[in-house]
Amino acid sequence: MAGLGSRIRAARREQLGLTDAEFRVLQRLNTPQKIQDFLCEVPANFERGGETCLSVREVLRQRRAHCIEGAMLAACALWLHGERPLLLDLKAERDYDHVVTLFRRNGCWGAISKTNPPVLRWRDPVYRTLRELAISYFHEYANGRHQKTLRSYAGPLDLRSIDPGEWVTNGKHCWEIANRLEALRHVPLLSRVQAKSLRLRDRAERQVRAILEHRAPRKKRRSQ
Repeated sequence: MAGLGSRIRAARREQLGLTDAEFRVLQRLNTPQKIQDFLCEVPANFERGGETCLSVREVLRQRRAHCIEGAMLAACALWLHGERPLLLDLKAERDYDHVVTLFRRNGCWGAISKTNPPVLRWRDPVYRTLRELAISYFHEYANGRHQKTLRSYAGPLDLRSIDPGEWVTNGKHCWEIANRLEALRHVPLLSRVQAKSLRLRDRAERQVRAILEHRAPRKKRRSQ
């Protein structure tokens, strides 16, 4: 992991294919905290029209995002300010996977995260290893049956190795990024024996899970 947190050459607007307006938005997000605040304000993408994997451009245009879409925007903003655009994949069992954007401060890892419930969110840069950071999501990572589901992690995936046309300005869907994350070697966080003895989340924890930052838009009623 040596050197992963060091400063790099900042990406140029032309290099990423951004318009002036898009560049100005991301240029204002010059700290991980500002990036996180911006993502919290972007409405959640409920994928009402089907599954999506929106590029940075489409997130800015459509004003909606779920985890991997927000992670790519955060990575792009970091790259514009001379930090590595790194993604971490969190893989779950009988549940959705989650993707966060990594950053480092004083040798420790933190994470920027786009999520609608009050769990699986931002992590301050206090984790010495990626495993420490990944396992910090374990207790809160649960499915609708109240089972704790996080099992492994993979990364970092450095998005500088992928053409910006695939994830920054793509007008379609960025499935290639999702496929790259899926193909990475995932490191187990617990053994099968440990997984069998996990306690279900209790009533108070279930109530917390029901809190949402953004409510899904109501479906329009069809006229009679």
